[in-house]
Amino acid sequence: MPEGQSKWSHDFYDKVEPILLKDPLAYFLGSMEEGDIFVFKYPDAIKLAGHSCSAISGAYKITAKALNALYGSEIPVRGDIKVAVMGKPTDMAYGPISQVISFITGAAPVTGFAGLGRKFRRRNYLVFDEENFKYNTFIFQRIDNKKMVQVIYNPDLIPEDPRLGELAPLVLSGQAAAEEIKEFRMSWQEKVRKVLLEDENIKGLFEIREITDYKFPEVQ
Repeated sequence: MPEGQSKWSHDFYDKVEPILLKDPLAYFLGSMEEGDIFVFKYPDAIKLAGHSCSAISGAYKITAKALNALYGSEIPVRGDIKVAVMGKPTDMAYGPISQVISFITGAAPVTGFAGLGRKFRRRNYLVFDEENFKYNTFIFQRIDNKKMVQVIYNPDLIPEDPRLGELAPLVLSGQAAAEEIKEFRMSWQEKVRKVLLEDENIKGLFEIREITDYKFPEVQ
């Protein structure tokens, strides 16, 4: 492994389709040439989160599917996208999921970039609709034409390996044998693989539809 490259335990990470975006702020400040694109791959999300699970893989696919629904054959514009997470940051896995979505789309919470003049703002383009909780539901909107899509993620449609419940306490407590640790990790990542690569074969895993009647929460 060349110095400076991450070594992953699973080859299927590299089989996941990358997400491509263009970022006008990167052009404006000279970090990229006009027209060049950002390429996000699933391992980038792992680096952000520090792990790979059904929430992180789900976040990656939620973003990919929303951008495809919003832009079609166009290259999505990073920083020109708003996102609403339907619930509180502490609900379920909304915290880490929102971080992955923010990382890829550029839509940021209050900690985001305030912009230059009236351009390139990212701050408060990702919001939590705390008064309207909906299970694993996310709304994406193009700022330029106001088109909106809703994505619902249903990971429970992938059955859990019953062995995970048996192995997890042993692994967490340090009592698992080497083979049990290996089995636990392989089973854990198998669900990730299904989310990333078998999503089209699992009806209802991701529900995507265009909407027109949603109003983003006002943020000061």
